[in-house]
Parts: sequence; C-alpha cells; structure tokens
Amino acid sequence: MKDISRLSRRQVMATLGAVAATIATTRPRFAHAQTGEKLRFGMGTKSMNATTINMVIGEALGYNKQEGFSIEPIPTGAIANVQAGLDKGDFQFGVGAYSFALPLYAKKQLPPIVSFYEYTYPYKWDIAVLPDSPIKSYGDLRGKKIGVSGLGTTDYPVSRAAVATLGIDPDKDVQWLAVGEGVTAGVALQRGAIDALAYFDTGFGQIESAGIKTRMLPRPEKIPMIGGFFVNARRDYLEKNRKIAVGFGRSGAKASEFILANPQAGAKVLLEAYPELAPRGASQADAIKAVLTPVLRRMQLFRPPYPNMKLGQISEDELHREAEFLRLDIKDFKPLYTNELIDEINNFDRKAVIDAAKAYKI
Repeated sequence: MKDISRLSRRQVMATLGAVAATIATTRPRFAHAQTGEKLRFGMGTKSMNATTINMVIGEALGYNKQEGFSIEPIPTGAIANVQAGLDKGDFQFGVGAYSFALPLYAKKQLPPIVSFYEYTYPYKWDIAVLPDSPIKSYGDLRGKKIGVSGLGTTDYPVSRAAVATLGIDPDKDVQWLAVGEGVTAGVALQRGAIDALAYFDTGFGQIESAGIKTRMLPRPEKIPMIGGFFVNARRDYLEKNRKIAVGFGRSGAKASEFILANPQAGAKVLLEAYPELAPRGASQADAIKAVLTPVLRRMQLFRPPYPNMKLGQISEDELHREAEFLRLDIKDFKPLYTNELIDEINNFDRKAVIDAAKAYKI
C-alpha cells in the first residue's frame, strides 16, 4: 500500500466511493438523532474507540441537543478519507491531523478545510516491544519489522518521521506492516509477527486492558511537541454555519470537562453508546474497566500544554514544529486554522458540568 501522506488530491478523492458506501449503510444510534439538525462527523479509525471520546459522548449526554443538532460519528479507516469526505460535503465535521494535511498543503493539493478546535494535544505516540525484547531504543529498530495500526492512520507518518531523526531511513532500514487496531495489534506483537509496535495512547490502553504486556522504548530527545488532533470543516461551511460549529466545539469542551471530573462515568457513557467496545462475555464492571484504561491515557491530552490557552485553542507554533519535523518548507499556516470560535466555545458553566459528572452514578 502507498504512503497515504504522499497521495495526490486526485488519489485522495478516489477513496470517496468506499466512504460513501459506509455512510449510506450507517444509521444514527442515539435517541437525540431524531431532533435538531443531523450532522456527520468523520473519523480516521476503522471502528469506534476512545480516541474521540470527548467529541462523541456529547450526543449521549445531551450536549448536542442543547446546541440544536445531533451528530453521527462515522469511522472511515483513514484520515485521507475524512479529508475527502469533508471536501465532497459528506461530512460536516471531521478529524484532522497535520501529519497528513501538511504534505498535501505544501503541494497545494489540500482541500479547503480548516481546523477550529484541537480536541487532543501532543504528544501521543510511542513504540513498544515485548518485555524481554533485546530492542532497547529507537536506534535498535534498524532492520526490524515495525507494526502500525494502518497506513492511513497517524501512527505511520509520525513514527516514520521519529525514526528518521536518528538517521534511520524509514523506507530502506525498517519494514512497516499494517497489523490492525486495538488488541489485534497487540497480538501481532505478542506472536512475533512484528518486532515492535508503533501506536498511540488509547491503542496501547486497549492492549493493556487485554493483559498483553509491553515495554515502551524511550522517546528520542528530538521528538517535538507535535501531533494534535483537530476538528475540521470546509471553510465555506464554517463561515455559513458558525453557530453549529461553536455548538459542536462547546459540546466537546463540556464532554472533556465531564471526563476529567469523572473518567469512569465518561467510560460508562461511551460504553453504553457503543456496547461493541465491551470485551466479549465481560461483566458491566469489567467492561467499564476495559474502556477506562484508554480513556485515562487520552484524557491527559485534553488540556493545552501551552500557557495561557483555552480549551481547544490552537497554537500555530505546533503547526510550525510539525512542518519542520516532516521536513516541509511552509511559510503561511494561517489558511489552515482559526481560533475565532474559541471564546464562544468556552462560554459555558463549567461548574455545572463538573458537578453533574461527579454526581453521575456508575
């Protein structure tokens, strides 16, 4: 499979057929979906998991209904599919990652989409090996097989760039294998199909919940604070639907505060909305515990790690670092993002949200 980050816009758009088929067969699962404007939120994963928990549980908590819309999350399998879906209008909102967007932007091939809320801040990727592996550092990965969840997810381009900082040619010195998401990826490592697994926080949380033991390699010193996940929309949609965009961002901000105040309640809400996340045959208590493990990892990245910034606010310096890390010469980042909605997004009663979270019965 080709490196998704190197595809042209025409090739990206060619993926839309599969995305459209997915959309056509997906139906809203929440009662709230029958009220207000119905929207679609595209995600780069193959299935629902905890990576977008703070952007999806607002539906079940009623936050979306308060803002006058309902949202249908749609896993598309790759960030490129989300970009294409936004461009075509099949999604109103979608997950954005600059490890995929910047290479297209540098070649003037990125669709006219803009980030307006950062729902997960850096840095979330690691490379793990089995506890008794002779591999002790990233430098020992030369000549090894490295697994990633998929070639269309962010763990692939970011990990390629990470090993490249050590002088390892990511095309010649290592072999990359797509091994699937969650526990499936952990099993590939456990069975020796790969020597190391490059993955992100919530994915390792799923593997940990399954009882698969791993050891994280120390991160290289040169890895910068990059890799935030963003909520994206077409620029023209954002301009015409400011209120809805503010509402979606506000729902995400409320959900973030809810989870931070009571992560177990957040895990329960996600599990009730998506019961397929529960391990087969698990009791409710064990299922919540299994979902909670990746939630605890991801919630550490909800708040901006930069001083004097509000929830969801985007730092242009982060985009500069991402471009530098990917060795891209980009002069103007202004067309890629906006912070114009952040003040309105953060205009809600935090105490009321936190109090409700603490009072939530598990």
